[in-house]
Amino acid sequence: MIVLTMALAAAQAALPAAAAPASPPIKIVVLGDSLSAGLGLSAHDSFPAKLQKALKDKGIDIDMINAGVSGDTSSGGRDRLDWSVPEGTDGVIVELGANDALRGTNPSVTRAALSDIVSRLKGRGIAVLLCGMLAPPNYGSDYAARFNSIYPDLAKSFGIALYPFFLDGVAADAKLNQADGIHPTAGGVDIIVARIMPTVQAFLGSIRGQSR
Repeated sequence: MIVLTMALAAAQAALPAAAAPASPPIKIVVLGDSLSAGLGLSAHDSFPAKLQKALKDKGIDIDMINAGVSGDTSSGGRDRLDWSVPEGTDGVIVELGANDALRGTNPSVTRAALSDIVSRLKGRGIAVLLCGMLAPPNYGSDYAARFNSIYPDLAKSFGIALYPFFLDGVAADAKLNQADGIHPTAGGVDIIVARIMPTVQAFLGSIRGQSR
């Protein structure tokens, strides 16, 4: 009897430990304009698609929704927020404001719309990564100062993650932009993804930490 018990114990010890249940993928929405919608590019070359692939290559599993709408302003993003960001979303990457700047929209309008977006998302318990935009120089230094300060101010006041300039390393580089000089090529999107990746990884890490 003792021998049988010892044999059973040895057999159980030899069994592989049960694998820990895998964490569900983080659900992310990219709420943006044509820069994230992928205007002029194939679907797999858009920013959300390339970001998701880059994260997957690093072993980070996420469900990514591309909620980019070409031509959208920050006010337009606010108006469609509820149906663009479904229930169960863990985090939103907000990429809005480029069209506001191109049209010379009063920075107070842009600030109010982005503030409302962030406030409503936080009210739903959804984490926010805000992507900054810079005003073109043709509107003058006063406009640029008022517009460019929107993003760091909101990030600080709401305590949210900030990537200072979405087009960092790509803006004004003809080789990385399409013929319109505004929208990045697939290679330009690669640069954006590479540069924003550390910020996104930290953002996703904070979401995982809060969900424990």
